Amino acid sequence: MSRSRPLKAPPRVRIRAMRTHDVPQIVTIENAISGIPWPRHMLLAELGRSGTVDLVAAEGAEVAGYLLASRYADVWHVLNVAVKPGFRRRGIGRDLMNGLFAAAGDDNLGCTLEVRVSNAAAIALYHQLGFVDHGVRPRYYSDNAEDALIMWRSGALDQVEGT
Repeated sequence: MSRSRPLKAPPRVRIRAMRTHDVPQIVTIENAISGIPWPRHMLLAELGRSGTVDLVAAEGAEVAGYLLASRYADVWHVLNVAVKPGFRRRGIGRDLMNGLFAAAGDDNLGCTLEVRVSNAAAIALYHQLGFVDHGVRPRYYSDNAEDALIMWRSGALDQVEGT
């Protein structure tokens, strides 16, 4: 009779503040998934800037995804949310967005973002998080002239319950 070993659970993805040493992995993610990747110098310029929330989803030392957002007057603007292909469909995008809501606190500010009209999975997630469609920016993306859907979430940026 053989003894079976318990399966080792994969490391848990943790949302934390982005650090300078994360940037090379973020550049790799950007180059793998984006037609117009953020360059290293732009990522470093955003990192730790006043009025920003810069988060990573980390599984051990590996960066599985990241989020950049900036506060402009009375609104948070999500600049980018990206999840590494091997980590998709695990709730990491949702966790990053909830990390933004938690970091922003209960300041009653709205939140906005643009998303490719073809990105149905992201649009569905944003709807679940309380965002509503608020127009289209024609030919917004320079790599293929795709339109961007403008989405807004108004009111307090409290973490969404049950998500």
